[in-house]
Amino acid sequence: MFKELENKENMLAVIGLGYVGLPIALAFAKKISVVGFDINKERIDMMREGVDPSDELDKSEFENSDIEFTTSTEVLSQANFYIVAVPTPIDQHKQPDLKPLLTATKTIGGVLKKGDYVVYESTVYPGCTEEDCIPVLERESGLKFKEDFKVGYSPERINPGDAKHTLKKVVKIVSGCDEESLDEIAKVYELVVEAGLHRAPTMQVAEAAKCIENTQRDVNIALINELSIIFSKMGINTYDVLDAAGSKWNFMKFSPGLVGGHCIGVDPYYLTYKAEGYGYHAKVINSGRYVNDSMGFYIAKQTVKLIIASGKHISESKVLIMGATFKENVTDIRNSKVADIVKELRSFAVTVDVTDSFASSKELEREYGFVLTEPKKDYDAVIVAVNHDDYVNLDEAYFKSITTDKGILVDIKGIYRNKIQDLEYWSL
Repeated sequence: MFKELENKENMLAVIGLGYVGLPIALAFAKKISVVGFDINKERIDMMREGVDPSDELDKSEFENSDIEFTTSTEVLSQANFYIVAVPTPIDQHKQPDLKPLLTATKTIGGVLKKGDYVVYESTVYPGCTEEDCIPVLERESGLKFKEDFKVGYSPERINPGDAKHTLKKVVKIVSGCDEESLDEIAKVYELVVEAGLHRAPTMQVAEAAKCIENTQRDVNIALINELSIIFSKMGINTYDVLDAAGSKWNFMKFSPGLVGGHCIGVDPYYLTYKAEGYGYHAKVINSGRYVNDSMGFYIAKQTVKLIIASGKHISESKVLIMGATFKENVTDIRNSKVADIVKELRSFAVTVDVTDSFASSKELEREYGFVLTEPKKDYDAVIVAVNHDDYVNLDEAYFKSITTDKGILVDIKGIYRNKIQDLEYWSL
């Protein structure tokens, strides 16, 4: 398979061209022939023009690429090595939503041929590839797993908005259904990954590794968030405490804040779901999830308390939230916890405006029911929720210019610490 791809006798296809899939497809397209497949025609049309719909990649990334962007399964059927990079979200009940994954799998099953390879990059719980995906491939194709086609799992590690830890610069975990498939899959990824590969002994090990990468971060951030709640009650600044504790060589540096996005706020639920199937209720992981999922409501309530303490009627108050994406300097609004702040403030009848230089107002309205607006000059409180670069260098004079008498600045990420003198200031 590797030699045929290298010689352009076979083609590689990437299914799902979002934050993960598009960079993978373009990286391979510099080396071999690629089909970029997505069900969203509007996005495909943009990519054909050299435009990344996620606004992550420059137009130059599309140049000198042997790639055909398509929504056609007929074109997709020309490939022999399929990489699945579709989203794996959770539903309203915090349960894994495999619909995008299984739909993509069904599509591939319809075009699968003898000798083909399918590699999954989407985050799943351990066992999902073999228990949920492979039966669909067999059913739709009429082929036999291992005898007629091979499957592997290689979890994505792309970090939106991070120009340093890119596909080629991060060690890639690869796994296969047998020794032959592992070797072939490893050779294919070596075409584009410079940092090296880690060959996992089984697909389940690779799936579990992906789950715990983000679960570990989630639990550690939850600890710091809980500490920030405790320190706030004590009148101690959390960031001052972290600076002091961080002077020890083995102190792990995590910061408090909102935990959203499609990875850290989602992946732990895949692991706890699978654990429940084995009769184990994950206590530490679920506790961390509870803390982090509660932070938006906690920040909103603290803001309400500060407004009331300033002598103002909360139902007549107006708050500006700066930042709506799930992290700084990206357009991604998936699972943004800023929406929780908006919802909680509105439950107190507060008038809420939201501004963001990266997010799409239409997407926010469709997903969360609020739109973006230009800042006005009559806010009782301003919440800086996301530390976009264009917010970092704002000074106190700016915030005073858009707030009323006894204005309040809520600085979630602590970027204005020790810079505010006149305004009421609070941070996690």
